[in-house]
Amino acid sequence: MTAVFPSLKGASVFITGGGSGIGAALVAGFLEQGAKVAFADLADAAQNPDAMFLPCDVTDIAALTIAMEKAAAAHGPITVLVNNAANDMRYFIDEITPEIWDSQQAVNFKHYFFASQKAAAGMEAGGAIINFSSITYAMGIDGMAPYVSANAGIMGLTRAMARELGPRSIRVNAIAPGWVLTEKQREKWATEESLSAFLDKQSLKTHIQPQDLIGPVLFLASDASAMITGQTIAVDAGVVNFG
Repeated sequence: MTAVFPSLKGASVFITGGGSGIGAALVAGFLEQGAKVAFADLADAAQNPDAMFLPCDVTDIAALTIAMEKAAAAHGPITVLVNNAANDMRYFIDEITPEIWDSQQAVNFKHYFFASQKAAAGMEAGGAIINFSSITYAMGIDGMAPYVSANAGIMGLTRAMARELGPRSIRVNAIAPGWVLTEKQREKWATEESLSAFLDKQSLKTHIQPQDLIGPVLFLASDASAMITGQTIAVDAGVVNFG
């Protein structure tokens, strides 16, 4: 059972990558709190009728800006932004071209800043921004240099934005999940051997599901975390320690 956060009732929430996986779970979680939810994605696999789906390639900053403006027009100025959209493609160092590098930064990092910039401009009474990073930054996983670099950047960006936007009562925090077993992960990367090996790294011996991210994100979006900003919280069943 998810805790109830009264401050989220009626909140205008915008989520990138809300059509499937973790993002779809977050859309459902905010709706259960009574929030007004809009999300941008290439497709809406979850098809939640209570959320506003805005078809959008987040790497197209102009299109993302328009989507956010449509959400604000329908639900009021965005008070909670969740930057979730990402693509954890695997590329070994010898394979990476400038085009691959730029495309990976565009989908995993660049839009985080510009979505935050746009949302913050309308947060006249304060708000919350939650950025999704990854524990791959701390683990240094091979075959993922562009993705790992982007997620290290997200953690730095979170701290920088928290410092600059704090005087405007805008809190900025990050969530760094462990290996979350979305449908995509099961189809593309998960094998019996890899799952077993990763479970050995976890203190809690249960595979993480998308629903496990709902509570931490709701907490950071709500008044319950009113004095928390500039932080990265690992939701990884005890693999890394950012302390």
